[in-house]
Amino acid sequence: MPFTRQEVRALYDRPLLALIDEARAVHKKNHVDDEVQLCTLLSVKTGGCQEDCAYCPQSSHYETNVEPEKILDVRAVVAHARRAKELGSTRFCMGWAWREVKDGPAFENMLQIVKGVKEVGIEACVTAGMVTEAQARRLGEAGLDAYNHNLDTSRENYRSIIKTRTFDDRLRTLENVRKAGVTICSGGIIGMGESIDDRCEMLRTLANLEPQPESVPINALVPVEGTPLGDMPPIDPLDLVRMIAVARVLMPKTRVRLSAGRTSLTREAQMLCLMSGANSIFYGEKLLTTPNPDEEDDLSLLRDAGLRTMQPAT
Repeated sequence: MPFTRQEVRALYDRPLLALIDEARAVHKKNHVDDEVQLCTLLSVKTGGCQEDCAYCPQSSHYETNVEPEKILDVRAVVAHARRAKELGSTRFCMGWAWREVKDGPAFENMLQIVKGVKEVGIEACVTAGMVTEAQARRLGEAGLDAYNHNLDTSRENYRSIIKTRTFDDRLRTLENVRKAGVTICSGGIIGMGESIDDRCEMLRTLANLEPQPESVPINALVPVEGTPLGDMPPIDPLDLVRMIAVARVLMPKTRVRLSAGRTSLTREAQMLCLMSGANSIFYGEKLLTTPNPDEEDDLSLLRDAGLRTMQPAT
């Protein structure tokens, strides 16, 4: 049965320690308890995006410190993937700042990049805006493991964050990806001025997808000067802990990823997120255009928490 609004909100409102206890129990039942997947994210095509996402410095609608850059070539991307694997990542995520994927030379280049990354022996994930079912199928045939397309927020709050596309556009892309046999990576962002109900609705929408997403990144807003959300205050770290715990309970088998915003979290807050069901992090100094913790800091954090990194599938 699909989750109801009341069920998800009641779960979110549970006393925090009781919620963490439940999330821990669900996590231990469905995952290797002490294993964390390292993922590396590379911006292949930076800036100049036609979308008006209020949080994004890559949007052409705003004046930020991010300038449009030339698309990286296949050789450069594959070299980055090889380096990511050497550093311990098992998934290589690649971003194209596009509103949608369009057939033509740029898409053919993307397919060659996916094939090259797969030859390195690492999972390949792409985020490039909206895709058709035929495009998703071609990406799958090239070896793509996952396609990222975040819901960002609730249906009700969506228009306050993005006006150049609809919430249903987002869901349609996820459906196209699923039909093509590619796994789904989809999550959201907190700290954009949304209500608690908006947060719960975003998680409820993801949890009610059939099947549920294989990967759900939970992001904290990184305010960037020049964007409409550039002056937003930082989140309470315990709100992020609560979101991860709720995501873990609602989506037991999903890999929950502690994503953007970690540079503003203490080591203790990050450990609480890992304790509450996060079993994946983005690893490397940058997430597209925003900062991320240093690799050595992350390895030290995992060691001190008694966690180990996921090893590549043989």
